[in-house]
Amino acid sequence: MFAKLNRFVKDLILVSGVGYLFYPFRKVLLFLYNLGLLTHWIHRNKRLPANTDYFTWGRNYEKRINGFEYILNRYQLRDQAFLYMEFGVASGVSFEWWLQHAQHPETTFWGFDTFEGLPENWGPFYKKGAMAHTEKAYVDTRYRFFKGIFQDTLADAIEQNRTLMRREGIKVILLDADLFSSTLFVLSQLYPYLKRGDLIILDEFNVPNHEFYAVKLFQECFYRKLEPVSALNNFYQTIFEVQ
Repeated sequence: MFAKLNRFVKDLILVSGVGYLFYPFRKVLLFLYNLGLLTHWIHRNKRLPANTDYFTWGRNYEKRINGFEYILNRYQLRDQAFLYMEFGVASGVSFEWWLQHAQHPETTFWGFDTFEGLPENWGPFYKKGAMAHTEKAYVDTRYRFFKGIFQDTLADAIEQNRTLMRREGIKVILLDADLFSSTLFVLSQLYPYLKRGDLIILDEFNVPNHEFYAVKLFQECFYRKLEPVSALNNFYQTIFEVQ
């Protein structure tokens, strides 16, 4: 009985066009929905990360290095070979840090970026093309850059390196893509190669409609749990271990 009533009400709303009343407010409603989910998630998980500063006033972007150092030591990444994948290299600060601190000769570093800025608008403040940077070159022979949008470069990178993608050992994945679309795309493409113990670093996790929303949908659609192990700048930079 309730199911029939539910279908009737839904069909009535569709045919009457009443739903149009909400259309102008769709972005605000989505933001409020995700903000509520994010607030609930943070308060439920605020004591989980072993490395956290929650709550603190202000934001110190340099704290993200503390998160890198934490997982470098906790997971003994100096002493083992692993695959490091960074999505959104930008000026290369994070990429260079990992090159310098993960010295194992068989560690592989991949960087993905257009180096032409954001491929689409990111919220109301950052427009398409913002945050463009010049591609850097390093002496270290363990790295490779894949230039272009992730939708054009990641599939080929995986196809040409399946043995490496399936290699034993941890993957460290830094998602600094900012955008919902980019973050969800990367997670969905990497899903077949993720295994327990892999680490995923989200550089803007507490942005409700972007990285947070992408991670939420990824976990719901792919049934893969991500456990927070580090959260700095009030969960702005959050690191997850794949379960």
